[in-house]
Amino acid sequence: MDAYSPGDIAQRAETVGVAKAKQDFVSTFMLAILAGAFIGLGGCFFTTVVTETSLGYGPTRLLGGLAFSLGLILVIVAGAELFTGNNLIIMATISGKVSAARLMHNWVVVYLGNLVGSLATAALVYFACQWKANNSAVGVTAYNIAGSKLVLPFATAFFAGVLCNALVCLAVWLCYSAGSTTDKILSIVFPITAFVALGFEHSVANMYFVPYGIMLAHTDEFVNGAATAGLLKFDPSIYTAGNFVVSNLLPVTLGNIVGGSLMVGVVYWIIYLRGGSRAVGDR
Repeated sequence: MDAYSPGDIAQRAETVGVAKAKQDFVSTFMLAILAGAFIGLGGCFFTTVVTETSLGYGPTRLLGGLAFSLGLILVIVAGAELFTGNNLIIMATISGKVSAARLMHNWVVVYLGNLVGSLATAALVYFACQWKANNSAVGVTAYNIAGSKLVLPFATAFFAGVLCNALVCLAVWLCYSAGSTTDKILSIVFPITAFVALGFEHSVANMYFVPYGIMLAHTDEFVNGAATAGLLKFDPSIYTAGNFVVSNLLPVTLGNIVGGSLMVGVVYWIIYLRGGSRAVGDR
């Protein structure tokens, strides 16, 4: 099957947005939990892959980005509700097919479901002692990843969130052009690898990375051993739920909304769906 054209993608995105907004609470929430879990698994895979590589910064980030792509591949192919991707529902709202209230309801339910799934995955990975792999080197990587997110200035976290979800929503957008599972996977890999390699910030991924780091920061066995070896880059005292919400999750979430809804959803709506017309050159 030939790929759908950009105009057709816009129509499909609008139709999917309507379906997502009308979905019942239980299905939406359960699918959101799955999405949080899937993104968490991608984060776990990323952490392991980038641990103690000797490839250099760029190649290591590239390899890690490829690994993290697992998360969105599972979301799209297996089926789940991801807050960042659902920012595209705004296209149906602007067209008058989904009310602002229904849009916000979907975003809130999915966001909370993503949080539950991410936290559950972080806890499962923690209690599975995956952080002990390679003499706790994986745990050190996870701890330092979380710390690097907790010390970001508010503005930096916000703009990194904007750029991140522009790429994530472009990945979802490209998936609407796909005619097969292979097409969908290929559509996902490059934008997701790019945002991870570039160090941009994803709110749902951070729902896994930072809580996992907080668990490690409050594990004496881990902290004492890693601190003695001089492997911890950040003070354990910064690893708190309050610091996470205020310093990272809030600005990143706001940035994700701007990047996904405005920079992708609204822009493409203006180009292809404004006034019910389709852009010149669309087939």
